Amino acid sequence: MITILAYTAYKMKMIYKPQEYRIKDERMKPFIDESEIWEILNNTQVSAENVRKIIKKSLDKNRLSLQETAVLLKANDPELIEEIKAGARTLKEKVYGDRIVIFAPLYIGNKCVNNCTYCGFRASNKKQHRITLSDEQIKMEVKALEDTGQKRLILVYGEHPMYDADFIADSVRSVYKVKSANGEIRRVNINAAPLDVEGYKKVKEAGIGTYQIFQETYHREAYAKYHISGKKKDFNWRLTGLDRAQEALIDDVGIGALFGLYDWKYEVLGLLRHVNHFEACYNVGPHTISFPRVKAASDSNIDEKYEVSDEDFIRLVAILRLAVPYTGLILTAREPQEIREEVIRLGVSQIDAGTNIQLGGYSEDSAKKQDLEMEQFEIGDTRSLAEVIEELIEKQYLPSFCTACYRKGRTGEHFMEFSVPGFIKRYCAQNAILTLAEYLEDYATTDVKGKGYQLIDLKIKELKDIQKIDELLDRLKLVKAGERDLYF
Repeated sequence: MITILAYTAYKMKMIYKPQEYRIKDERMKPFIDESEIWEILNNTQVSAENVRKIIKKSLDKNRLSLQETAVLLKANDPELIEEIKAGARTLKEKVYGDRIVIFAPLYIGNKCVNNCTYCGFRASNKKQHRITLSDEQIKMEVKALEDTGQKRLILVYGEHPMYDADFIADSVRSVYKVKSANGEIRRVNINAAPLDVEGYKKVKEAGIGTYQIFQETYHREAYAKYHISGKKKDFNWRLTGLDRAQEALIDDVGIGALFGLYDWKYEVLGLLRHVNHFEACYNVGPHTISFPRVKAASDSNIDEKYEVSDEDFIRLVAILRLAVPYTGLILTAREPQEIREEVIRLGVSQIDAGTNIQLGGYSEDSAKKQDLEMEQFEIGDTRSLAEVIEELIEKQYLPSFCTACYRKGRTGEHFMEFSVPGFIKRYCAQNAILTLAEYLEDYATTDVKGKGYQLIDLKIKELKDIQKIDELLDRLKLVKAGERDLYF
């Protein structure tokens, strides 16, 4: 089976030889078998000894199989759950250290042909104010974002004929053109509807980073229940959307599930099955996994039967971290501050900050109350970027705006060659320090600047044994002298 082959391909202690595992004839074919996932969940037996053995395997930086992940999912003993969370915290420290990558979402348009019952953008929602940002409005939004210190964006679009590949590519180019003082956007990721191969090629030419598509739920019956009409109703077209991106040579892709639509344990295995598919067919897993929970939205209508509690949400993040040690985990501002603080410790590597999902919201009054009739859903963390950065620094996390891997070609299989053995850490911490120094010089208050440089001094001491430490110190001096965009 592809599942087994993909798992074998990802053994961390062996030399990575992706060409040995490619399964070309399985490309762009639906790969979710509900009965397979439920059979694994229903037949998996749990023992304390096995749970601890699986945690140890993950801490040795080995990918877990679906069966092993199911053991963690079914471990309901409170003591074992605490051991799973402790294992995730340890793995986070070993693989990612204390670095947290920062980005912001920018909604470009909320016109949509789909009727998804959980979404404020749904076509039948007459309360939603439909807005598509003009080129000038995009520039105003980007300037406002740059003036706070943002360097990484994800552009978000409804699914509508207006938002075709050419439109997406044009909006990406518009973003990259905006330069405000020392500010600039260095990486634009995309969250949009699935395209055909030619469409992905157009978007790639515009210089995007990651293309992100969430399956929402990996259960076909539940999917049909929530996706009433529109192009998104086609489960298989969406499921294979990122296969077409791979065929267009977009090798940085992001997957996700919207937790609260179906059984959360099933969805975790659905995500892992998707990871396996990519590894088996394209020699590389997804760059990121997202795990948003359903939140309040204008005119939404969902069955609360599958609502995910805070306790289970924290638990599923820990399990995902152990299951896929080298895949980035994205935590969004859907979650309130206290939940974000908890799960960041368990393995999250990227968060959005200073988030405003109202169309045109960044260039308007940022303190204005959320208006669900102009937003896709309700967000839980409305703090500014400055507030989030200050909190991260105080907790000794290393905020990072780094885009070096993307611009140095360390993506896809090349990223795997670096990240699987752990070599990527020798770049990430240093680049994070340089981008934090840029932020401190250009945007931070005097107080935060002092705290930030104290943190940088501490992190440099921790890096004293790495190669090129002198070069890092030299580049740090250049940043303080006014140079920008220095990276390894």
